Amino acid sequence: MKSGGDGSRKALHALDKAEEKSKDARSMRSLPLSFAAVLLLSACHSGDRDSAGGGREGGQTSSNPMAFADAPGGGATEAADSLVMRAQVALDRQGFSPGVIEGRENASYGLALRGFQEARGIPASGKLDPATQQALFSDKQSATRNVVIPRAFARGPFFPDLPKDMAGQAEFDHLGYRSMSEALAERFHTTPETLLALNGPGTVLGAGRTIRVPDIPDAALAQIPDDKNGWAETLQRLGVAGEQPEADHIVVDKSDGALRAYDKAGKLIAQFPVTTGSGHDPLPLGTWKIVGEARNPDYHFNPDLFWDAKKNAKDKLLPPGPNGPVGVVWLDLSKEHYGIHGTPEPQNIGKTESHGCVRLTNWDAARLAQMVSAGTKVVFQA
Repeated sequence: MKSGGDGSRKALHALDKAEEKSKDARSMRSLPLSFAAVLLLSACHSGDRDSAGGGREGGQTSSNPMAFADAPGGGATEAADSLVMRAQVALDRQGFSPGVIEGRENASYGLALRGFQEARGIPASGKLDPATQQALFSDKQSATRNVVIPRAFARGPFFPDLPKDMAGQAEFDHLGYRSMSEALAERFHTTPETLLALNGPGTVLGAGRTIRVPDIPDAALAQIPDDKNGWAETLQRLGVAGEQPEADHIVVDKSDGALRAYDKAGKLIAQFPVTTGSGHDPLPLGTWKIVGEARNPDYHFNPDLFWDAKKNAKDKLLPPGPNGPVGVVWLDLSKEHYGIHGTPEPQNIGKTESHGCVRLTNWDAARLAQMVSAGTKVVFQA
């Protein structure tokens, strides 16, 4: 992942190197690390500390081992207290995603504000004006909170040696997270760099450890009959509730890079930032429909479908996982070879190009998948 500056680049590089030295990263054996003045995002867990007690909105309980219980103290940083961070968290919780939550004003944040304002009948300025603040914020909601990392989450498994190339990925049985920092970032809809910024020097990640995160609540375990591919656990690991409002149709707008979901009355009920095609593979404008849904999908790479594939590239069948080319969701469209899907690089949504498909963060793609079904109308417009 790209970082926000030299300091965080060095920290994350040091983390990657430290995790590569683990002889048993998949079994999560303890890996003590120490870097001066750096948050240590390690893939280890502590055997003598674990989360307990009830956390806010479904905290750690025997029935929800993936829940993050509230932890006292810790001291908020300036970023944690910022109004922008609080607004991004509130927008995400209400279904108007700012993409990655990072406490900075950017295009996706302004887009989310305009969507929320439109849905609430407020002039769509894209600014956090007093009327928007009054509609958006509740008295009790914070920007961040301190949580205790549960043992079930810290157990992983993690894949520190997962390669970037498809040929190498095809040798794995799961394209999971490379580190706990990456997994935590997806769970709380942010980036490892933001976690570095929110937490003080010397913080170590592991079961029973405390970390400050954006205040994205725990999701209850969804009840999914015959859940053979572990979708309910995926939703929990992404902080996405199984129960979502039903979308009658969705509209993807190329001009501002937004996917909007509407109910039967035509009311805007959710909005997500997206990446939509490129000059070589433009978004296929028109009206389509969802013809199939794949959660935690395998990915078949067919080089004949990619103009920029290497000449010697071969067909590959990649296993499922959040670091796969289409992330955790593939929504198949009536336009052949096109779909709406997740991504292994959430920080790039709206900033890079795609091969014509519509790409969202994994957590937004998962939420959208719970809102639509086969037959849902999809409109692509300029």
